[in-house]
Amino acid sequence: KLRPASFCKDSCYLPPLRYPAVCPIKSSTVAEEYQYIIHGGKNPNNELSDKLYILNIASKVNKKFTFRCIEKELVGEIPEARYGHTVNVVHSQGKKIIVIIGGRSYMAPGQRTTENWNRVVDCMPLIFLVDPEFGCCTSYVVPELQNGFSFHVSLTRNDTIYIIGGHSIETNTRPPNLCKIKIDLPIGSPAVNCCVLSGGISVSSAILTQVKENEFVIVGGYHSDNQKRLVCNTINLDDNKIEIVEREAP
Repeated sequence: KLRPASFCKDSCYLPPLRYPAVCPIKSSTVAEEYQYIIHGGKNPNNELSDKLYILNIASKVNKKFTFRCIEKELVGEIPEARYGHTVNVVHSQGKKIIVIIGGRSYMAPGQRTTENWNRVVDCMPLIFLVDPEFGCCTSYVVPELQNGFSFHVSLTRNDTIYIIGGHSIETNTRPPNLCKIKIDLPIGSPAVNCCVLSGGISVSSAILTQVKENEFVIVGGYHSDNQKRLVCNTINLDDNKIEIVEREAP
């Protein structure tokens, strides 16, 4: 049942966005005190956003929620405006950092013509780390990541992110990607390492949700432009191993 919600007076404006990247960032052990990160997406004018918002629950009275939204100012190597990407929060050595991967953006202004003005391309396969406190952004080039990481799904556990599936607009394919990205946050510069794993699946625009501590489920998505995906998958994480198996669909 949907219930009415409002924003407190010190909130910034949160535009209605399509295809933004969203993830929770846990601030305490109480579920109601989760914070959510929202990055990118398309606004109603079909313009792409490069904004990063932090959304939390300001108060809860008689089952009525009041939200607070804060726009985080970003500095440094800021990710370009995009949609169809993912954002995650990893934890390492008592610290946490925001990770932005993949997505799609409009063609660079210098390459646009009247005919291709609204053409979109896959973003460069960079990994962006964003400090959640100061908004400092740093990009990393990882040779194992190639073009085509748009509308993929991702999951995180401690200091590791797994990237699954995705769509390449250049080749119009959905390669069975499965990549493991490990991020270490020592004193000084972060270390980003990536390796390609076997056992991936071909999927784009699916929903991934966590059902147990080490168990996730993938539902929906597309096999191809005109073929919806009717199978479901269970993802099991055990230590540093990942296993993707089919499961009965609802």
